Amino acid sequence: MNQANIRQYDLRNVASFRITSEKWGELSNMCAGFPLVVNNTQIRSAEALYQACRFPSYPEIQKKIIEQNSPMIAKKVTRPYMGDTRGDWMDVRILIMKWVIRVKLAQNWDTFSKVLLSTNCIDIVEVSSKDDFWGAKPHGDNVYRGVNALGRLLMELRLQMQNNNRENFLHVKPLAIENFFLLGEKIELVRHTDANKYKSKQKNLFDI
Repeated sequence: MNQANIRQYDLRNVASFRITSEKWGELSNMCAGFPLVVNNTQIRSAEALYQACRFPSYPEIQKKIIEQNSPMIAKKVTRPYMGDTRGDWMDVRILIMKWVIRVKLAQNWDTFSKVLLSTNCIDIVEVSSKDDFWGAKPHGDNVYRGVNALGRLLMELRLQMQNNNRENFLHVKPLAIENFFLLGEKIELVRHTDANKYKSKQKNLFDI
């Protein structure tokens, strides 16, 4: 880990999240209640979408991830398949996470924008006991250290929201990276309205 990317936070002065049922827990990718629709396929959580993006060449693995009811289980089922992770994952994972949270915002605008803007201008920190890349780990009384990549992406998105109109966030373009596929199909533009159309355009997850 590059030491230059590590930040230190006083938890008494930040918007921190760890347990999804607590204040600001909706900022977590593990939080239920923020369904997504990509390529007419419903995905139950941001975590499931992010994990599915690890395996663009393996639609059967992606299907197994996104059919899970729990975001935590969706992450756990990836463990036997780590060797099948896309080769450039370490180079593109931040871009993919940024895209995922933009999709979460676009398709859950009323709820997600409200909680994100409620953090005002204070630092956003994902608290973790294990992961100091996406989050920050304890380092003394009320002190947490880590890259806090997810928190920083959320802060970046918050700033963009504070300086732009809602309409700028209701469409999310696919990433300009190779092999950006879901269930065997190239990922297309994601729209705010896609979620509203889901009932009439549901794709059978088993038709791969």
